[in-house]
Amino acid sequence: MQPLQESEIDARLASLAPGWHREDGAIVCERECANFAAAITLINRIAVLAEQDNHHPDLCVHSYKQLRITLSTHSAGGITERDFALAAQIDAL
Repeated sequence: MQPLQESEIDARLASLAPGWHREDGAIVCERECANFAAAITLINRIAVLAEQDNHHPDLCVHSYKQLRITLSTHSAGGITERDFALAAQIDAL
């Protein structure tokens, strides 16, 4: 799988839920959950999707209820269609 071109990334970002942006060769989103338990529940739901797709984001809980989701395709060296596909599934949660 090849990394997407800059124009393709910009177009695809516009199709995702608000909050996704490009950062250091990845697409990133911050979500605020109701509390710590809700953040962990969301991580677990994302983990199920990631395992099904064999495409694993970096996930970080900080400030007890903030979740940072970072997607890139390391094997391709950048942002690919797989990242946007998983981001769309995450948005659907």
